[in-house]
Amino acid sequence: MSHMSASKLPPFEYYEPATVEQASKLLDNHGDEARVLAGGIDLIPRMRAGTVKVTQVVSLQRVNGLDYMRRSTAGGIDFGAMTTLHALERWEDLRVGFGALYDAIHQITSVQAKCMGTAVGNLCVATPASDVAPALAAYDAGILVAGPKGERRVPLPEFYPAYGCTALGPGEIVTGVEVPAIPKGHGAAFLNLVRTHADIAKVTVTAAVVIADGLCKQARIALGAVAPTMFSAEMAEALLEGEEMTHELIRAAAAAAARETRPIDDLRSTAEYRRATTEVLVARALHKAAGRARVSAANWGADRGPSGEGVTR
Repeated sequence: MSHMSASKLPPFEYYEPATVEQASKLLDNHGDEARVLAGGIDLIPRMRAGTVKVTQVVSLQRVNGLDYMRRSTAGGIDFGAMTTLHALERWEDLRVGFGALYDAIHQITSVQAKCMGTAVGNLCVATPASDVAPALAAYDAGILVAGPKGERRVPLPEFYPAYGCTALGPGEIVTGVEVPAIPKGHGAAFLNLVRTHADIAKVTVTAAVVIADGLCKQARIALGAVAPTMFSAEMAEALLEGEEMTHELIRAAAAAAARETRPIDDLRSTAEYRRATTEVLVARALHKAAGRARVSAANWGADRGPSGEGVTR
């Protein structure tokens, strides 16, 4: 432990625990006055601005084993809490096999943010405008949590119970993310709408489908920036599952997804515009995901990877 302060930062106590257990205990002891520091992309600016009151900062920099990226034995991918966005972007298994997640990370324009920021940190900020959260949700990702009561896995949509909140309890820390293996005939697509490349998204959409025997066997539509939290458009998903993905059905599902949104008016967009563009982007993402799913089925087992999602530019 050491005492630290910086220009325009209020004084705070800084801890560098060596284990997840030590970090968890520190957070549990200090309660709401403590925050976890990973890359610091969000926390430090908020401390400078005074929008978050923190007297204890618990860094994960010296905790070994949290910067991993690996293929799971089942064929999915896992990565740790300290894995940077840049490392994930450069990971071939992600780029080839999980193209929508790659796209979500790749379109982030700030090199500094990607080199310093972590994917888990992005998730824990709990902003509804996150690009990474909907992409992971469409792949049925789970959040790995460790704390005083042990370890648990939280499905990503359940990680956000309310605006700006996560499902973390006292002393709990996100240690990593698990993304399950994707089956034959799977395809996914990420799209967002921004004013400029560096801006926060007005709407974020990730669609993922599994097509077999000409029918949609599974559909995932995850939306961001159009409700208090990132969420799955379950009514739209239900319309697709078990049906042939015709142009007319995709239009109906996109309209249903737009009806599920709860957007707001703010400086970046009106609620009406967000709802209208959600319908457009969901339709585009579903068409793109369906195309990738058909390629996946045709190329299953080929050198380009199991998903057939190889990102196209």
